[in-house]
Amino acid sequence: MNLVLTTAAVPKKDQLAYWCEALAETRVPMAVTPRGGRPFAGRLATGRVGCLRVATVEADAYRAGRTTSHIARSAEQFVGIGVQISGRTTLAQGGRRADAGPGDLYVYDTAQPYFLDHPERFSVRIVHMPRRALGLSDAELRRVTGTVIGTGHGCGAVLMPFLTTLVDSADSYSPTAAGRLATSVIELFATLVEETAPATGAEEETSRGHLVARIRDHIDRNLGDPALAPEGIAKAHHISVRYLHRLFEDEGITVGRLVQRRRLEECARELGRGGRAAPTVSSVAQRWGFVNPAHFSRVFRGAYGISPREWRSVQAAWNDDGSGTFAAPERRSLHQLPG
Repeated sequence: MNLVLTTAAVPKKDQLAYWCEALAETRVPMAVTPRGGRPFAGRLATGRVGCLRVATVEADAYRAGRTTSHIARSAEQFVGIGVQISGRTTLAQGGRRADAGPGDLYVYDTAQPYFLDHPERFSVRIVHMPRRALGLSDAELRRVTGTVIGTGHGCGAVLMPFLTTLVDSADSYSPTAAGRLATSVIELFATLVEETAPATGAEEETSRGHLVARIRDHIDRNLGDPALAPEGIAKAHHISVRYLHRLFEDEGITVGRLVQRRRLEECARELGRGGRAAPTVSSVAQRWGFVNPAHFSRVFRGAYGISPREWRSVQAAWNDDGSGTFAAPERRSLHQLPG
């Protein structure tokens, strides 16, 4: 790497400020809050590969948030890919929450607010791609930002070892080779985004993958209907409820849980917008299909670790000036959410 920054030789009282400055100079400006009240230690090795900014980050547990005020101060925006090497990371962006463990990839957009929670000492490889170089629309980027990408198959399986080697060997490439490698990363990422698009074409109309995509789209378009349930979803697609559940066996989530998760994501997104004319929590819940305020508060807390009102307050604090303390959601599996 071309530059290595570490808190090892920095006085304890200055370590946090040093770390924030290091992140701002080598990645993007963010607010950082150490976890646990213990002394903080971190090491950041950074470099470039063509138009890409790459880094290896090893640090103690902390939370970090990028707000609208940070974004306004940034001359250039990036799409970042994190390769989790050790420890865990929780990413929250655009109403989504994603939990990454060793071997996972996660994707974020520095042009939009996001929050990272590292609950324990961790190591991660980071690749920042200039947004302008991707040639992707905002809608296309939203399909993958705020998510964890599986590395068991598809482009994720190619990207994970490729990016790890690219970052670790960043200073060994000639300018020509670095430019070509950067282009390869951008093209692979674009292919990854394409993989997330719904299937199209008459020949694939009845395929399993296309049917699942159509069902997901139907769910998204009808989240505000309190009666949205497996029975009605199956009927709308002329299949049995049993076959509907069978389709989602490989999706890692039941149909009912998917409906609840998508509703919660939209509620979280809307509650995070703030503003003087912000709607009430109960009206947001009703707009997205929750008819019982108490039930909504219970499942929201189960998913995000805080109440809807607390979530709104945290988002408002960050959006105002970035000086608040981000309370990242606790890591919880879908099976642990209240019914």
